[in-house]
Amino acid sequence: MRLEMRGVTKRFARAGGGTLEVLDGLHAVIEPHGFVCLVGPSGAGKSTILNLLAGLFTPDGGEIVADGKPFDPARHRIGYVFQKPRLLNWRTVRANVEFALEAAGVARERRAARARDVLALVGLEQFADEYPLALSGGMQQRVAIARALAIEPEVLLMDEPFSHLDELTARAQRRELLRFRDTIAASVVFVTHNALEAVYLGDRVCVLSPRPSRIVAELKVDAPRTRPPEDPALLALERDVLRALGVE
Repeated sequence: MRLEMRGVTKRFARAGGGTLEVLDGLHAVIEPHGFVCLVGPSGAGKSTILNLLAGLFTPDGGEIVADGKPFDPARHRIGYVFQKPRLLNWRTVRANVEFALEAAGVARERRAARARDVLALVGLEQFADEYPLALSGGMQQRVAIARALAIEPEVLLMDEPFSHLDELTARAQRRELLRFRDTIAASVVFVTHNALEAVYLGDRVCVLSPRPSRIVAELKVDAPRTRPPEDPALLALERDVLRALGVE
C-alpha cells in the first residue's frame, strides 16, 4: 500500500479561544514496505501525523490517499507502538498479544499460534507466561512491538518507542528492529527526536519545520539494512539532518 498525505492541515482548539495550527499543507509519501523516519522539533506535529494515519484524528484540509484512493484506516490493519509499552499488567505476555488479536477479530484457534510466532520473532517466546512487570523495560517494549505485529499490519506506526530506554538498551532495540525488519510486510512510519536513530533505522528521513509544520527536507538513506551506527556515511547523513533542523 502506497500512502500519500496531500496538502494536509490540522488545527486544534485552544482552551482560551482561537486555534493552534499544527500542520500546514503537509505533503508526504510512504512507499510500500518503506521505512520513513519523521524528525522535527518538539511540538512540530510528529505524533499528530501518526494519529492522522491511525484514524484517531481527521485532517482539517488536504487528503490522505492509499494507492490513489481515499484512505480509510478502518479498512486497513494499522499497528501502533507508543512511547511507553502500555501493556496490561494483569495479563501474561502471551495474553497481551492475544488481546490485540481478539480485538482485531482473529479466530480463537489462530490466536495462540500467531502470538507464539511474533513472540519468537522478537526473541521473547520463553517469556510468554510471564507478567509484564517481571520484564525489563526493553523486553516490555518488545512485547508492545510483538502486539502491534501480531495483527499483520499494513502500516506500522512507531512513536519514539525507544526514547524512554537507556542508551545501551535503546541501541540493542534498534538493532533488533533492523534484524526482523525484512520479515514483516508493513510500511513503517517511525517518529524520533534522535537524528542518528533516524538515519540508522530509516530508508528515508523526513525533517519537519517548527509548527505549523511541513516537510522541509527529505533524505534518502542509501546503506545496507545491517549497518553499524558509527558508519561514516550515516554520521554524514546525521549532520545533514541536524543542518536541516537548524541545530548545526
